[in-house]
Amino acid sequence: MTDLQKRSLIKVAALSAVAAAAMVGCGKKEEAPAPAPAPAPAAAAPAPAPEPLKIAFAYVGPVGDGGYTFAHDGGRKALEKEFGDKIKTTYVESVPEGADAERVLRDMATQGNKLIFGTTFGYMDIIQKLAPEFPDVKWEHATGYKSGPNSATYDFRTYEGAYLAGIIAGAMTKSNTLGVVGSVPIPEVLRNINSFTLGAQSMNPKIKTKVVWVNEWFAPPKETEAATSLINGGADILFQNTDSAAVLKTAEEKGKRAFGWDSDMTAYGPKAHLGSAIFNPAGYYIKTTKDALEGKWATQQSWWGVKEGAIDMVSMAEDVPAEVKAKVEEVKKGLADGSFSIWKGPIAGQDGKELIAAGTVADDAFLKGVNFYVKGVEGKVPGGK
Repeated sequence: MTDLQKRSLIKVAALSAVAAAAMVGCGKKEEAPAPAPAPAPAAAAPAPAPEPLKIAFAYVGPVGDGGYTFAHDGGRKALEKEFGDKIKTTYVESVPEGADAERVLRDMATQGNKLIFGTTFGYMDIIQKLAPEFPDVKWEHATGYKSGPNSATYDFRTYEGAYLAGIIAGAMTKSNTLGVVGSVPIPEVLRNINSFTLGAQSMNPKIKTKVVWVNEWFAPPKETEAATSLINGGADILFQNTDSAAVLKTAEEKGKRAFGWDSDMTAYGPKAHLGSAIFNPAGYYIKTTKDALEGKWATQQSWWGVKEGAIDMVSMAEDVPAEVKAKVEEVKKGLADGSFSIWKGPIAGQDGKELIAAGTVADDAFLKGVNFYVKGVEGKVPGGK
């Protein structure tokens, strides 16, 4: 075989091998590509946190008054502690009763507050005016008596604390003359003066009570002047229905005794201090806010006292006799369980005429209309007959 023949055979064999490989390749089934992994489901967006309930307080005095407004602001702080970021509270202090109050309360409503507390009697008619204009706002008014579809009233039986102070004063006085610095002659204040006197007379029937009015809730210079006048008039123990600690401070300076009012005022006159008749609004504020958050808020007229834990006599002085302290505790227990009534007859008016018959207990309607002095209180009710 020639070289040419050999090369031809090799070429044919190579071409045959290529063709065979091609045929095998054409007969092979292609594998499908692996499916792409399914995309992970998108994480659900977190539900937006509910907006906090905006709550505003209008105060008639400064938060540092040591008494009435200080107690209300303590209640506001208790709210924040109880509900945390579920609520947002703000306040405006020293809001006079009148045109300024309307401006402040209206601004609170327009700023998105849905629960507004007006903490003094003089805001009553203003709130009644504003409530229909802002029907989505829940209005709460302290110490008043008018309410509406979206406005409620709340008050504290401060006359119970006044009576407890009277028990101590009646037992501790040496002159049998007590003095009271009065703020504004409305039923609330008259009720407190009379209850203080009734408490004192329960321990000492010879008690006489003198009253000097300052016609303001918070007016330390006037309160000081009134307290001094009462001391000069023979009173050796002072009581007050004003918002500052000026009366207690004056008693401390003059060597007399006195009570704290609305808040524990011991620090303002430790030597003069016989005890503090306090109110604690925290429980009411917490209940009302809880109702608002849960959609259960309803207009009502509330009046809380010793029974609800809103009124107390605290920090009684060491020199108050044990039997007097025991009497105070006994009356507190009776007020709490309903077995004792302060305004139970016979009770006579200043002129000696019967106001409440023996064995009869005055109802709340009677108490809310007090416009007189009981027997033993000297002077004339301002504006009375």
